[in-house]
Amino acid sequence: MLAEMGRNMLGTIKQGIKRGLNAAGIEVHRFHPDTSTLAQLMIALGNFNIDLVLDIGANEGQFSNELRAGGYPKRIVSFEPLSAAHNRLLQASSGDKNWQVHPRCALGSGTGEVELNVSGNSVSSSILPMLAMHSKAAPESTYLERETVTMTTLDLVAPQYLDGASAPFLKIDTQGYEWHVLDGARRILPQVRGIQIELSLVPLYEGQRLWRESIERLEGEGFVLWSLQPAFVDPANGRSLQWDGLFFRP
Repeated sequence: MLAEMGRNMLGTIKQGIKRGLNAAGIEVHRFHPDTSTLAQLMIALGNFNIDLVLDIGANEGQFSNELRAGGYPKRIVSFEPLSAAHNRLLQASSGDKNWQVHPRCALGSGTGEVELNVSGNSVSSSILPMLAMHSKAAPESTYLERETVTMTTLDLVAPQYLDGASAPFLKIDTQGYEWHVLDGARRILPQVRGIQIELSLVPLYEGQRLWRESIERLEGEGFVLWSLQPAFVDPANGRSLQWDGLFFRP
């Protein structure tokens, strides 16, 4: 009887803590693939023996920092075109001998110079014009200015990093420009074991490809859709606007 009362009391305390955290906008889960997207990613990377991550659209290093927090110890190479974010990326990677930052550039389907639209929240910056659905769901993402940056392709810059890697992984987060990045990676893509890519359910940037086309393209390249993880939700109505799609070669 006393043991049962103790369990009931503990359950009541846990529920009270959970309600309090939820009210503060915080949700706590076990680090398990059923409840944690990071845990799911870590298990998948381990399952496919990923030994190199090319982080395309690294911004200030958020994704790479998550990988390190999740226990991924191997090589990371980050690419970022935005000047302020690139500087912070260099700071974030300093002291980590297995995390390299490529010189500032944009990645696409060709070479030359391109104008980058800089958003107020930095992470929504894109080469493509932003559509109203995006800025309405995230007003802080509105474009503030433009920067000119050199563009190149993964086919030109990735081979120097792929040397010695047996199972590379691409993470592509380029705000609607993912299709162009893939166009510039046709030669190296057969070497890639896995990809994480943003999949938009609705048009958020002018001229972008949506989720069905992206999935069909990657499946045509021999990848299998491994998981879908929420990436961008409209806080006003709860509608999913973007997923992160995780793909691997079986």
